[in-house]
Amino acid sequence: MPVAIEFRKAVLGAGLALAAVACQSNSTSTETPGVGAAEASGSTALTAGTWRGVLSAQGQEIPFLFDVAQDGGKPTVTLRNGEERLKLDEISSAGDSTTIRLGVFDAALVVRADGADKLKGTWVKYDGKEPYRVPFAATKGEQQLFSLEGSKAPHSSFKIAGNWATTFQDAGGESYQAVGVFQQNKEMVSGTFLTSTGDYRYLDGIVKNDTLRLSTFDGSHAFLFVAKLISSAKFLPPNNPYGFEPSKMVGDFYSGKSGHETWTAMLDPNAKLPDANALTGMKPGQKKLAFKFPSIYEGGSISPSDPKYKGKVVVVQVLGSWCPNCMDETNFLAPWYEKNKQRGVEIIGLGYERTTDQAVATKKLLKMKERMNIGYDIAVAGEANKDAASKSLPQLQQVLAFPTTIFLDKKGEVRKIHTGYSGPGTGKYYEQEVAEFNKTIDQLLAE
Repeated sequence: MPVAIEFRKAVLGAGLALAAVACQSNSTSTETPGVGAAEASGSTALTAGTWRGVLSAQGQEIPFLFDVAQDGGKPTVTLRNGEERLKLDEISSAGDSTTIRLGVFDAALVVRADGADKLKGTWVKYDGKEPYRVPFAATKGEQQLFSLEGSKAPHSSFKIAGNWATTFQDAGGESYQAVGVFQQNKEMVSGTFLTSTGDYRYLDGIVKNDTLRLSTFDGSHAFLFVAKLISSAKFLPPNNPYGFEPSKMVGDFYSGKSGHETWTAMLDPNAKLPDANALTGMKPGQKKLAFKFPSIYEGGSISPSDPKYKGKVVVVQVLGSWCPNCMDETNFLAPWYEKNKQRGVEIIGLGYERTTDQAVATKKLLKMKERMNIGYDIAVAGEANKDAASKSLPQLQQVLAFPTTIFLDKKGEVRKIHTGYSGPGTGKYYEQEVAEFNKTIDQLLAE
């Protein structure tokens, strides 16, 4: 099933369907990389500068920007998503092809030169049950995600900055709620969609006349949002950089090779989601987690009852190395742990991977730990789906999302379960996420 569609489930009695957003699984490829045996020492295809890449899927173009530079005589590629910069340094060549491994994700761009300052190739994902290949092309020197050619005067543009109450719906009619949060500078738009299980990370794009276009590519997921803006007939003054203020958006969400949903949004400054701390809990009569999973280090195991965790506040992070929202949380937790572990706090990462092969899962999680400088313990907990995660943690009512964060007090009792994660692409919501995390830890330590 495609990303953001795979793990829907009705909850909260009102029938809210939760999308697991960027942290749910696309169908991906079991093939192994065909190139990469020879180390690149400066591929002629990857010349320094800014490039505009395009993934072609579902009759759409999903654009993204990336920078090529030289580091110690070797090329590096940096993906650009809003303020985010994702540096890729595992680059190798064989023949006329260059393979750019996409960070911690089991995916790559396999490219070759296509004339002067042009590339063509394929985005390949290696960690799934079905082949996953998406055509890719890139042109050097282009700086804009979307063309503004044909735009009317700026005063005719729509103003979309603010919060939008949003409903996504898949082909089967299943729907889930979200909140669109956008900033705008004339035609340029940035922001994201929040859902109860995470966010769609950094989105960038434009308002061109009455059409909104937003995209992102983080190596694991490629998203394109397109919407028509429907005017509320409220015209803003000519000295305002915007013209009409829409009250509604109607559009399509394309996710990678085959994921597609429709969406509608209404301007609503008070739009908000259900409480992330109330979406799941412990089963009646249960107070503690009881698990024992193999460590990513051979021969070891991890359990919250281990002496290492006795008398300490423990954070249990349900994650996957394939999950960008999990990476957002880990980018916060890893340095936080180094600064705070002496206070009597531990973190346990429970890795759920897109494989049932423990050796393969261990390799993926080890790579994540090394690349992200994670100092806390990580276990191989199971397969990457919510049903498997729920079965592996039977004291919980359910696992609705990757990540899910579970807080244990000094007695080892579960005091709080937080579903999803609002990452740095959400702006003030990320700041609130961090503040709430620190407040919870401070309260548990003070007890």
